[in-house]
Amino acid sequence: MDFNGRSGDMVVFTTVAQEGSLSAAARALGLTPSAVSRIITRTEQRLGTRLLLRTTRAITFTAEGEAYLRGARRILADMAEVEESIADQGVPRGRLRVSAALGHGRLAIVPLVAAFTARYPKITVDLSLGDEVVDILAGEADVAVRFGPLPDSPLTARRIGETGQVVVASPDYLQRHGTPLQPEDLAQHNCLRFNFRRAEPNWPFIRDGQSFSLPVCGNIECSSGEALAQLARVGAGIARIGEFSVAEDIQRGDLMPLLQAFNPGDREPIHAVFAGGSTMPVRVRLFVDFLLEQHQM
Repeated sequence: MDFNGRSGDMVVFTTVAQEGSLSAAARALGLTPSAVSRIITRTEQRLGTRLLLRTTRAITFTAEGEAYLRGARRILADMAEVEESIADQGVPRGRLRVSAALGHGRLAIVPLVAAFTARYPKITVDLSLGDEVVDILAGEADVAVRFGPLPDSPLTARRIGETGQVVVASPDYLQRHGTPLQPEDLAQHNCLRFNFRRAEPNWPFIRDGQSFSLPVCGNIECSSGEALAQLARVGAGIARIGEFSVAEDIQRGDLMPLLQAFNPGDREPIHAVFAGGSTMPVRVRLFVDFLLEQHQM
């Protein structure tokens, strides 16, 4: 590739960000570290500002460098999509980066990805499963599947489903500690809770048509619903988590639903979040439409 033009500068800069160092970027691009350094310096001189702060151990980006990185990633992605669509006569293709929560991703998104790539075999799906929130505007993902209410942002969100919550425990735990018959009985039990910011400190219930909530406490907190389900399976305590996470466990008898007469029936929305607008890649629109189609079936 020719690294003398502005697009070449962008390729070098984004590769440095991806690889984490000038030497690693040089190996990935087939250049020498000094050549990569010269290209970065040339870009900084042309823009009239410092983009990188370099030390012997690591590199960090200035605010201008972060802005340039976001713009460069978008421009390179657009260029690649234009060339790919022309070269392949409009057949959807390219790399689609999808982020989903670990438990829901494994149970619900992975099977859909297999069906999606069967329909669009020239689209490569780069699927990341984890409970951290990725920055779509910074180019960390094209589509993220997120639970619960969403904060205000310039991103576009499409509701693709919802899930309820259920209180569960293993038969072993209940045999050792007894079965709570009223929500207030939870005060005598070890309750496994989420630790992320939007997690409510109380668990909601309903009795005689009146909603109420109760504080619960326990010695384990976790960011992953799948991990909480696993902890409940091994008898660590009682958890209140998404139905999708434990449906198979309940069916097998590995977990028992509790306090169902007091379940308020609250539903948590599931959204596909992405950067919309006229420049949205076709593969992003196709994937979001596919998620909506599968939900409606």
